[in-house]
Amino acid sequence: MTARIDHLVTSGTFSLDGGTWDVDNNVWIVGDDSEAIVIDAAHDAAAIEAVLNGRTLRAIVCTHAHNDHIDAAPDLAADTDAPVFLHPDDLQLWKQTHPGTVPDEELADGVVLTVAGVTLHVIHTPGHAPGAVCLYCPELSTVFTGDTLFQGGPGATGRSFSDFPTIVDSIRDRLLSLPPETVVRTGHGDTTTIGAEAPHLEEWIQRGH
Repeated sequence: MTARIDHLVTSGTFSLDGGTWDVDNNVWIVGDDSEAIVIDAAHDAAAIEAVLNGRTLRAIVCTHAHNDHIDAAPDLAADTDAPVFLHPDDLQLWKQTHPGTVPDEELADGVVLTVAGVTLHVIHTPGHAPGAVCLYCPELSTVFTGDTLFQGGPGATGRSFSDFPTIVDSIRDRLLSLPPETVVRTGHGDTTTIGAEAPHLEEWIQRGH
């Protein structure tokens, strides 16, 4: 079987620091016709399960623990028996959404997950959240960046647990060194490429997002 990337958009709310906003989230599914990994189980477990269409779910990977990226993770895990993976630095955020629970597995920089004959390399990219990670799949020339890197710049850093200099360092040191043709599949909005974003690093720094 040839690995592919399935994509769906789910809608819900993002809540932090006493505010709540309507959001649309990208959910990415990497796999083939028999098995898959879900990246960011956002808002709607049933919609994600419909796209899985009976495939064995090997893992539910959280790029970070803001509620809009993890709110459907426990339900999806319960329905599929798949483990939930999260970087431990985001456990404090996880517990705001799912108190009294913990994810099943810890992500760490350098961990490699495999599915459908391809690899997902975990890159710790703090800044938007302390435990934010990206997942680089060289075989599919893709990096899943969650809310670390978007088309047009870094993710937001104006709320609790975030830091602008840290996210810039993460992007510059960990992501912009990837091949320029690498497709950037984000947590919200449109895709881009490493090559399209790399020239704008200094501009982002000057804007001070």
